[in-house]
Amino acid sequence: MIILNGGSSAGKSGIVRCLQAVLPDPWLAFGCDSFVDAMPARMQESDGGIVFAADGGVSVGEDFRALEAAWMDGIVAMARAGARIVVDDVFLGGAASQQRWRKALGDLDVLWVGVRCETEVAAGREIARGDRIRGMAASQADVVHEGVFYDLEVDTTHTESLVCARTIAAHVVPSGRHDRRPGEPARSQH
Repeated sequence: MIILNGGSSAGKSGIVRCLQAVLPDPWLAFGCDSFVDAMPARMQESDGGIVFAADGGVSVGEDFRALEAAWMDGIVAMARAGARIVVDDVFLGGAASQQRWRKALGDLDVLWVGVRCETEVAAGREIARGDRIRGMAASQADVVHEGVFYDLEVDTTHTESLVCARTIAAHVVPSGRHDRRPGEPARSQH
């Protein structure tokens, strides 16, 4: 598995599409946006579900967390069944979000990738997209990375998605496992 974490409009989705094109084997893609879209409408904008504030802040409740745990377990089950999977996520809780994934993953091998982008650039992308609440990119740019361990980091501020995808793909061997040996320190690529 490959798990990409970064704030809104950091460029994760573009990297995922490019990864699917450059990796030699087929990889399934799952993202937190499609997870949120799959939730019942009543959970969007409810205290138990997910609330998007006017300033771009996002808060989630207990019902969201329960469904998120099931979603994670389902993705992990597919990986255990042999599917190669890349996940596009936004760790709103920083290290706590990564810990929820670690709990679901158990002993599965994962390449943890941080996707960074300068706040001003991500905010510009957010405006250009037109499908995000203004302020979301700025509010998430740093908080999603707080206390998170990565095997690799890429920065999309001045680097195209395809270049970032090739950098990530270089760390994935044909079996879908990444090339870091146990105990080897994480690397950064900016």
